[in-house]
Amino acid sequence: MHKLDYASPIGVIEIVGTEQFISSVLFVEREIQFLQKIDTPALLLDCYKELDEYFSGQRLEFSVFYKLEGTAFQISVWEALKNIQYGQTASYKEIAQQIENVKAVRAVGMTNSRNRICIIVPCHRIIGANGKLTGYAGGLWRKEWLLNHELKHQYILS
Repeated sequence: MHKLDYASPIGVIEIVGTEQFISSVLFVEREIQFLQKIDTPALLLDCYKELDEYFSGQRLEFSVFYKLEGTAFQISVWEALKNIQYGQTASYKEIAQQIENVKAVRAVGMTNSRNRICIIVPCHRIIGANGKLTGYAGGLWRKEWLLNHELKHQYILS
């Protein structure tokens, strides 16, 4: 596995992957540690570039290839997250309904918190049924920043 750090406006994001797929994109609580090297796979460089475009307000969707690893249920939740459009939100309940498992609201929440491809698989777009922000592995302040960032740019880009 190769690693490359991206310095976002809200903290360092560690990109991990191979020549074939991205395996994680996660906020890390540390300084930049992994810089581009001569053997950094093009896919990681593409992911870095797409994150940069996202944070500069120039990208609505991601095209890098990533691999979701988890149970069939977890993968169904993460796939459902991809249907939430840039600048939009959905509740845990709505995702449970979308995957046709209405009693799995709590399990959807737990699965959401285990998403290893943050921002690209937009777990930050999930809110409580009451419209309030709820847990985010990267911190609620980051979730709020990401949602505000998307609201700010969604009409410019669409």
